[in-house]
Amino acid sequence: MVKVWYSLYSRMLNRSNLVKAFSKVKSSNGAGGIDGQSIKDFAESLTSNIDQILTELQEKSYQPQPVRRVEIPKASGGVRLLGIPAVRDRVVQQSLLDILQPIFDPEFHPSSYGYRPGRSCHHAITKATMFIREYQRKWVVNMELSKCFDTLDHGLIIASFSKRVKDGSILDLLEKFLKSGVMVGDEWQASKIGSPQGGVISPLIANVYLDSFDQFMKGRGHRIVRYADDILILCQSKIAATNALAKASSYLEEDLLLTVNREKTHITHSWKGVKFLGVVIHSNYTQIQKGKIKSFKEKVKAMTRRTVPVNLDTIIDDLNPILRGFALYYRIANCSGLMRKLSSWIRRRLRAIQLKLWKKPQRLHRRLRQLGYTGEFDFIRMNSWANAGCPLSHYAIPNDCLHKDHWLFDIGAVKTGISVSI
Repeated sequence: MVKVWYSLYSRMLNRSNLVKAFSKVKSSNGAGGIDGQSIKDFAESLTSNIDQILTELQEKSYQPQPVRRVEIPKASGGVRLLGIPAVRDRVVQQSLLDILQPIFDPEFHPSSYGYRPGRSCHHAITKATMFIREYQRKWVVNMELSKCFDTLDHGLIIASFSKRVKDGSILDLLEKFLKSGVMVGDEWQASKIGSPQGGVISPLIANVYLDSFDQFMKGRGHRIVRYADDILILCQSKIAATNALAKASSYLEEDLLLTVNREKTHITHSWKGVKFLGVVIHSNYTQIQKGKIKSFKEKVKAMTRRTVPVNLDTIIDDLNPILRGFALYYRIANCSGLMRKLSSWIRRRLRAIQLKLWKKPQRLHRRLRQLGYTGEFDFIRMNSWANAGCPLSHYAIPNDCLHKDHWLFDIGAVKTGISVSI
């Protein structure tokens, strides 16, 4: 029997809950909404801002502002549309999330991993890998939804929440966020469908909405792994995968009014590789998707151009978070050789920068003498990529110098092939 909840709105009328909600919003940072108020601005008048929100919630006169439209370019082309709420609206959404998430999250499908406390992309990848290698479910339906967040039906959203929440004031508040509209430049546009990406409450809305799909597939004996709108259905035969794709597509499009991206949805076998969350899962190993490696290298190249007139320490300080993030995310793949190769390439780019900064071979020779070099001092071009890889450059700027003296994060030293407990 489904447990239902009635008197929840009173929790919204608690000052300490709103202050805690602001602390979470502050920790996640983010830009301001259409009113231009930043998190710092909100914090400077925190007491009066919280008082104003509290009064409006008590009087039930609170009205969210339209979200600010932001376009984020996709690596694959096109743009991702984000809707940035005002800071005050993020605080109310966070407070609402703090109330609703503990109600819904424990009942979600165990193989749903997106935007859930204590779950991550690594957990989703590990679960998919387990199904493929241990359960021998090597035929995989790889599904992608078109503009999932932007096409969620408002009526179905409220119906999904009302199965457990019977407090009309909470549902009305949720609906206000859905109907608040979007500002595109100076023009207000009504939001008849969708929950904007960028909203604090939107990930929970999507998970509640899609949970009926998860349970539908579970009831028919299908093994799935879902991370937000990225869906894998893992089967033991091609026929089973074909049938699963038909059932899943029918439910998503007819019952949930979503659109399956036919161009990107396909059936594959693990010996060819299953692309999921930035990696490719094979029958016996996992690798990083080529596009992700290319994107990483392009980002590193942009940060390590020899034309940048700054010292090595500044470049490394800016570079380290990128290296650390890449290595710690993709260490789940079997990529130790690739990581060492990339690490060597990064060091060579940094050596090229240092040679360019020295400008004259004499400064290189002085550095070599300081290190006790007794060989021949060849004349080399200081702006040559080839010379950044020559023995003299390695002697003058050894690996330890970069990693220990300049604190360059060594992605080649990160242990890879790491799975997480699920």
